[in-house]
This record gives sequence, structure tokens and C-alpha cells, in this order.
Amino acid sequence: MDRPRKMLIQMSGCPGSGKSTMADLLGQSINAVVIDHDLIRSFFLHNDLFFEQAANLAYPFQWVLAEDMIKRERNVIINSTCNYDETLNQGIVLARKYGFNYRYVECRVHDIELLDRRLRNRIPLRSQRTGVSLPPTDANDVRHNEDFQTIFKRWTEHPCRPDRDAIVVDSSTEPEQCLESILKQIVPSIGVTNKEECNFELSGP
Repeated sequence: MDRPRKMLIQMSGCPGSGKSTMADLLGQSINAVVIDHDLIRSFFLHNDLFFEQAANLAYPFQWVLAEDMIKRERNVIINSTCNYDETLNQGIVLARKYGFNYRYVECRVHDIELLDRRLRNRIPLRSQRTGVSLPPTDANDVRHNEDFQTIFKRWTEHPCRPDRDAIVVDSSTEPEQCLESILKQIVPSIGVTNKEECNFELSGP
């Protein structure tokens, strides 16, 4: 029997929606390498780059890491905001180039107050905001023409989403519940019939 195709999963969702929690749980379930955009950007900030410089370097660097892991036949999860067509298309093109199954996983939370509580209660990396209206400290010199409430509402109501291969979960619920919903939609696409078999099949070298 042919081995299941490997996967590239692109996370999406506004800050506080639970992307990182879901990426980590999903990575454990399918034995995937999680590439964390905020970790990369924070590394550059710790090395005294300006916020926009760090952002401009973090995106291309995450794709370099992703392609390297794909060449090593690893399942890959890209944990970054996916607010622009360019970012979305890079994931799709990379998966297609190496014959990987592509899935887009969007974590959605409509309650702005819940997002704000989550952001205020977490321990942030330097690249992360600490509230809906509280950008990262290093981003104080970045100017916005809109208030952050409006920006978050646009991210929630008008996400950058592909026409196909999209999985959307209500991440205001328990993470384990979201994980089960995602796995039920992923497992059939890799040629197995249940989560336990998925874990087994994807745990090889």
C-alpha cells in the first residue's frame, strides 16, 4: 500500500484566536514540525532589529525553514498570521511543488472581548501584542490609520482564505474539541480512517 502523502498545514486567525495552541496540539497529533513565525520575529527583535525589519525577514525565513523540512519528508505546520494573499499563495505553491497535501486551518473567535482577555493573560513574545489595542512594545513606531478594534473585526469577518482545502473551527471552544474537528477533516485526506491510525502512519522517519 502506498504511504500517505505528507502534509503542509497553514494556520490562520487573528492574535488571541488560539493558533499557537492549536498548531502545537495538531503538531503532536500528526508528528509535524511547527514553524512559529512569532518566535522567528522575536529572535530578530532580540538582536536589535527594528520591528518592520524583523517582520520583513521573518516571513521569507519561515518559508526557507518550511521548505527544508519538506525536503526532509516532514509534515509541516506554518504558525503565522495569514492576512495577505501573498502569504496564502506561498503555502499553496510550496505544497504543490513537493506533492504535499495542503490544508488551511483557520481559528475563529468573533468575541473581541474574549480575544482581548486572552492576549492580556498570556506571556507574550516580543513580537506579540498584549491586548487588542496594545501592540507589541517594539511596534510603537509603526503607524496605523485604523483603530485596532476595526482591524480585528476585519481580520475576523474578512479572512484571507483559499477557495478550497480550508478548515474553519470555532476556537472559542475547548482546544481538544477544535483538534478533534480538525483531525476528522484531515485524516481522510491522507488515506487513513481514524486518528489513531493517523498517528501511527505519520510517526515514521
